[in-house]
Amino acid sequence: MTKAPSSTRPKASSGGSTPSQTTRTLVTERDAAGQVTSLVRRTTLRSGLRIITEQQAGVRSAAIGVWVGVGSRDESPALHGCSHFLEHLLFKGTPERSALDISVALDAVGGEFNAFTSKEYTCFHARVLDEDLPLAVDVLGDMITGSTLAPEDVEAERDVILDEIAMHDDDPDDVVHNLFAEQAWGDSPLGRGIAGTEASIAALTRAQVHRFYLRHYRPANIVVAAAGNVDHNAVVRQVKAAFGRNGWLDVEEAPVAPRHGARKRIRPGQIEATRPFEQVNLVLGMEGLRRDDDRRFALGVLNTALGGGTSSRLFQEVREHRGLAYSVFSFSSHHADSGLVGVSVGCLPNRLDDVLAVVREELAKVAHDGITAEELARGKGQLRGGLVLGLEDSASRMSRIGKAELVHDELLGIDEVMRRIDGVTVEQVRDVAREVFGRPEILAIVGPA
Repeated sequence: MTKAPSSTRPKASSGGSTPSQTTRTLVTERDAAGQVTSLVRRTTLRSGLRIITEQQAGVRSAAIGVWVGVGSRDESPALHGCSHFLEHLLFKGTPERSALDISVALDAVGGEFNAFTSKEYTCFHARVLDEDLPLAVDVLGDMITGSTLAPEDVEAERDVILDEIAMHDDDPDDVVHNLFAEQAWGDSPLGRGIAGTEASIAALTRAQVHRFYLRHYRPANIVVAAAGNVDHNAVVRQVKAAFGRNGWLDVEEAPVAPRHGARKRIRPGQIEATRPFEQVNLVLGMEGLRRDDDRRFALGVLNTALGGGTSSRLFQEVREHRGLAYSVFSFSSHHADSGLVGVSVGCLPNRLDDVLAVVREELAKVAHDGITAEELARGKGQLRGGLVLGLEDSASRMSRIGKAELVHDELLGIDEVMRRIDGVTVEQVRDVAREVFGRPEILAIVGPA
């Protein structure tokens, strides 16, 4: 049973607040015996930094993540790839720790430590034994607030990123999905690759990266999330100590509002690239739903039934019945102001036309007739099982609450998400399929000439 299934950001302070911060319990989940199994709380500091934790029963691990509200869509053409470049550089050392010290600190306690950049946010995360959480918080706080961004590190990491770009350019799946986004959104931040290009990375200066850091790595643009065997008040104290270096928290700002711009239009059409690959890789798709669209649950069930597993329509028709491809799946992606749905396939060049014909036929069938009651039940089961199994570890729980706090207006409890999945009907799936799959096509193809 969930006492507080979802929560929006508060307009004013609530119980337990002080003049410098507000704290609120967002979600309390209990088992059948009434025992608390999950407790989510959030504290907002005067500086605007948000600290959100999920206390889980019966675990010995703890995960910590620093979620920064900046990604590749926040970059001008001259700064293309800067968010990802900066993510690399924050590991290179502070006045207190060298790059080796940062690595050794977490390795010495068996911790997992990494970071990633997306189009809308950057995340630095670690997973450790519960007793080592203060160390992980301190290391992350030192990196985020005290990185030196030394000129020699900028030059050394520039070569590493250029190697990474070359590696992605050798991966047909990466190439075709980047092309798909480019066709969909054109020469806009959403249409550009996250890592940048060889030209944009070669041109970035240390001064540009530093100004980008100062503009975006502010307390009000950051969420610190922790999950596992954690105590909320203790985490708040640890974060204040770790992030309070050099007066970094001595500001007062309102949290940055989530992006909710006007709907971003999709550009249909076809785009191709020649690569010396053995296979042809293609993505066929169209405009999807924004991430705050309530129909996303129906789209999730539809996506699972269409191409979400070995029992899905596309897998059965394209691979099992016709043997046209080894890999075929459908996907949906959601942003604040846009979204995409699509089907990704890798096949031999001489089977490209057949694959496209079959995929188009299956999309047309779903758009016209929807899915069966059996597919609906199977799709719901897959979503429910994937949700619960995916949240078995503290890192997944941390990611869920951190991302929800940073980019969504509300945090849904697990029980509430399950309820919404269960509430999806055949009619709702048919309606969303008819709308989405009736939109103009976007087609990206990569392969030999």
